[in-house]
Order: sequence, then C-alpha cells, then structure tokens
Amino acid sequence: MNLRSASSKTKSLTTTSLKTPWAHTLDPDAVLQEYPRPQLARESYLNLNGRWDYAITDSAEHPRGWDGAILVPFSPEAALSGVERQLLPGQHLWYQRTVHLPSDFIDERVLLHFGAVDQDCRVYIDGELVGSHSGGYLPFSFDVTAALSPDVDHVLRVDVVDVSDSSYRSRGKQSLRRGGIWYTAQSGIWQTVWLESVPQLYVERLDIRALLGERAVEVVVVATGTGTDNAVATVVLRADGETVTSATGPVGQPIRLVLDEVREWSPEDPYLYDLEVRLRADRVSSYVGMRSVGVENDAAGIPRLLLNGRPYFHAGVLDQGYWPDGLYTAPSDDALIHDIRSMKDLGFTMLRKHIKIEPLRWYHHCDRLGMLVWQDMVSGGRAYNPAVITAPVLLPVRLSDRRHRAFGRQDAAGREEFTGELIETVQLLTSVPSVVVWVPFNEGWGQFDSLDAVRRIRALDPDRIIDHASGWHDQGGGDLQSLHIYFRRVRPSRAWGRDGRAVVVSEYGGYSLRLPGHEFSSREFGYKRFSSMAAFTDAFAALHREQILPAITAGLSGAVYTQLSDVEDELNGLLTADRTIVKADADVVRAVNRELAEQFARVAGANAATNQAHATIPSARGGQLEGERDESHDRRA
Repeated sequence: MNLRSASSKTKSLTTTSLKTPWAHTLDPDAVLQEYPRPQLARESYLNLNGRWDYAITDSAEHPRGWDGAILVPFSPEAALSGVERQLLPGQHLWYQRTVHLPSDFIDERVLLHFGAVDQDCRVYIDGELVGSHSGGYLPFSFDVTAALSPDVDHVLRVDVVDVSDSSYRSRGKQSLRRGGIWYTAQSGIWQTVWLESVPQLYVERLDIRALLGERAVEVVVVATGTGTDNAVATVVLRADGETVTSATGPVGQPIRLVLDEVREWSPEDPYLYDLEVRLRADRVSSYVGMRSVGVENDAAGIPRLLLNGRPYFHAGVLDQGYWPDGLYTAPSDDALIHDIRSMKDLGFTMLRKHIKIEPLRWYHHCDRLGMLVWQDMVSGGRAYNPAVITAPVLLPVRLSDRRHRAFGRQDAAGREEFTGELIETVQLLTSVPSVVVWVPFNEGWGQFDSLDAVRRIRALDPDRIIDHASGWHDQGGGDLQSLHIYFRRVRPSRAWGRDGRAVVVSEYGGYSLRLPGHEFSSREFGYKRFSSMAAFTDAFAALHREQILPAITAGLSGAVYTQLSDVEDELNGLLTADRTIVKADADVVRAVNRELAEQFARVAGANAATNQAHATIPSARGGQLEGERDESHDRRA
C-alpha cells in the first residue's frame, strides 16, 4: 500500500497576497482563543487551536512522516494556515498534535469538540479510533474519557477527506475550479477544536423558545449521561444581574418561566436576558432575547414582515463569510465583529448568511450587537444544469422541484444527507435570537421537495419565517415570495401578496468597483461596473430611491443587497475583500436605509394597531435602553 506523501500530486494554489488587518497581528500561539459556544458555556475549556503537524497522502493508512506545520483552524488552502495547498478528492489530509491534560482539568468525563471539519473525518487518540463524522459545516463531539489520562502526553490525529464539488455532497459555493460566483474550495479543520470536562450527567443542548406574546420563555434541557431518567433541571432567568424568575422541571420537557415585565430584543435595543441552568453537578450559562417575528396583513391587506408584532422593514446585505486570507475562517473574533458592526453602522438591520453556517460566536455577536439574520442552508447536489439555475435570471421559468434530476438531486443518499443537515442546522440555531428566517434553497442549487422542507422546518421551529426557494423555482410554499433581480428593474406586480406571503427582493444590486491594491485577482465579476467611488455611491442611491423605495408602497417588506464585501473575483461588495475600505459614501448609505425604514413605517404602520398585545408590553426594568449589548455579557469573550 502506498504510504508516501502526496505532496507531488497536490494541486498548487496561486493565492492572493491580499490580507485583512487582523492577519498582521495574528498570534500563532493564541489563535481564536475565545470560548466557542456562548449559549451553552461552562468553566471547563481547553483550546487546541495552534500549530499542528500535517501531511497529505494518497492512503487511509497513517502517515510515516509529516509535510510540515499547519495553523489550525485555518484550512490548508488558506494563506493563514501556512500551507496553501489544495486537497483533492481521493487524498487524505492528516493532522497531529500532542494533548496534555492538567490533573485538575478532568471532572468525570472529557469531551473533544470540533466546530466544523470539511468534509469527512476520523479521529484517533494514541492510534485508537475514538470517532468519525460526515459533513463539513456542523459541530460535533466525542466522549474521549477512556482515551485520555491526566499528566500524560497523548497523540491526537485527525484524518480528513473531501470530495468538494465532485459529488452530491453539501459544499456551498466551493469549487475546485474557482471563478466568477464560485470560490476557492477549502478542506479540513476550519473551526475551533477544544476539550471540556463535564460531570457524569450533563447538559448536552438547550432549546430556548421566547414566547413574547405570552411573556414567557420555555427551555428544554437535553441531557446526556448516567441518570437521565427522572433527572430534574432548574433554570434561572436574570436581567441586569438580578434574578427575575426561576423554574424547575424534568429534562427533555419544556420548563416555563413567566415574566411580569418584558424588554423586547430588536436591532435598536438588542437586550439579552441571562440564563443559568443547573442539572445536579452541572452548571451552564446561556441567554435569551425576547422577540417575535411573523407575517400579517396591513390595513390595505398587504402581507408585511413583523418584528415584535409591529411592521419592520428588513434592510439587508448578502453575507458570504469568505476572507481572502482565511477563506471560511475569519482571522480573529474581532474580524467577525467588524463585519456585523460595519453593516449596522451603514444602517442595515439584517444579514443574509449565504450558503454557509458560521461559528456560533458569529451568531452571538449578531445577538448582542443587534442584527437580524436570514440563515441559508448549505447547498449540494450534482453539477447544476445552466438552464435550470441561470435561465430564470431573465425568463419567467418555474420548474417543479420534484424533478430531482433536473436540479442535480438524483441521488437518494444526497437528498437524505441534506435533510439530515437541515434538521441539525435548525436544532443548532433554534435558540439564537437574531436568526429570524430560514432559507433552505437558493436559485435552484440542489433544490428538491422544498414544500417537504417547509413542513420539516415548521415542525421543528414554528416561530420563524421560511423563505423556501430564494430567487426562483417558487413552489408556492413558505412565508415569502422571494425575488432575485439583477438585470432588470424592480417592478411591483399586482400579484404581490395575493397568496398571503410577504414579498422580498432577496438579492439585487451587485454593483462592482475595482480599487487597485484591494482586489483578489485580475478578474472582475459584477452586475454593473463603476470606475469611481462617487459613481458607485450615486448608483447605489439611485437604485434604492428609484426602485426599492417605490416598491415598498406596493408591498415590498425586505431587501438583500449584493453584497457585504468583495469575494475573490466578485468585486461587488460594499467593503473591499480586505475590509479596509467602504466603497460607498457611508452618509449616503445611512440616509438611504433611513428613508427605506421611514417609508415602510408610513405605509405599513397601520398594522401596528392590530397587534397591541405585543406593542404595549411594558419594558423590563433598568439597564441599557438603546444600542449594542455590552461585550461583558459573554464572560469568555
């Protein structure tokens, strides 16, 4: 069997020299040290990010030597990893490092966590297999209690394979032949690796449901370990450090906490209540934001998006979550904060997280800073038929997504895997206050049976809005009529809202501007090109004032501008890819977003009178009334 390194067969990458400001201050010995799971936090935490050994081989056999060092959690394709090599289908990416547990670290059990590994992996400790996982975007963990002893050096190895876009597996916008709207494929460990110690019986997950209209919170404590039968948990809710209420109940069942007063969560006032959960010897901290979302008709009978029972315009941008130096992985926690805060400073109230699931810290920052999130599922499927995914740009084509082969979904295993990942994604993010919309499919990319997807999501999460088919191939389901408009004007239709769904333009714009020294490559992709920041600003303002603003009167409830930042060949961001320049005049962008919000309030505001049950809820006592949630809420940040 061939055990040699595959270095000579590995595809070399011509990577960009473009770096973000955080890359220049990155400490390889302290990379991404922040606690990775803010809504289920414990004191026990041992971060394993940093320098690991790596090798790329043609075999599933353990390597006999190493190709060098890799900086985890950056993928080998990313410049910040120090490797800059492309893992190809059929190859194995091996990682190794030594793990030494302090004697006072171990409680009763030890869990090994991976934020995400793209795509399939096997994990070994001292040569023994301790677990495996499939899928590149979701967190997973293994109980490694039996494999680790205190004050002993253990060898941790991870074997990763990634078929990328050569199969039906979920891959988002990754492509082994990058270009245009498809980006550099990446592989391997791309989120934080960490250890924690827990009691014999411990909290595995919290499902937190804010019931604003009932002034209540329901918490389901999902427990694992010895003694789950008849186990009882206590949940304490605090506001500004003071206990508001508490309740006790069996694990696996909703524990209900009722509030006398409620302070609503919103982008304007992102207030978060603290939660503490006690389960015998286990203690975890969390938080909840009291908010509701929905769709209801205004006084003119037009369906409108609501936040906390009142009409609320979703002014958003498309957020790909790509970095020129880290690819899927932000170079620092501050970089994540920068993107969210930059868009909020420009007057946007929503980010559409596009075809990617972020580390949980990103959602935490949206929660505390006050940014609505539309969450896409990660697309997959076989190679897409251009007639299916591009013809609807200009033609009124709508195909039934029961035609699986037409959408590249002929593989039953691929459909089953996507459905499983959809369920896991909803479960992962169900407690996140900022997530308000689920988007299972985009532009026909691997779309199938979307009405079934709506039913599954609704059963798991009855409280959020669903955009079942963003862009085209609308099957008439979900809560939104979702339009992508790039090569024509936004023209309201008399059919808008007739089926009871709110109308949103979930992608538009895409105006590009090349700024020398800030581009990823010599290529330029955009839907309309400009040569100066002044011209770019004027076009942005005209697009919104001449098209989006009038559409609000006709029924538009939300809009998603393409996009937050430049991404590789796409030079159509509001920010350059290195996050150093805002391409448009910030004052103009803020003014435009203010005009959109004011127009929506004028034409849809009559609906508020029909929702006084929400609108008249008294504010919670004391505390910060406006602006961002203080970073101190995350005690490990």
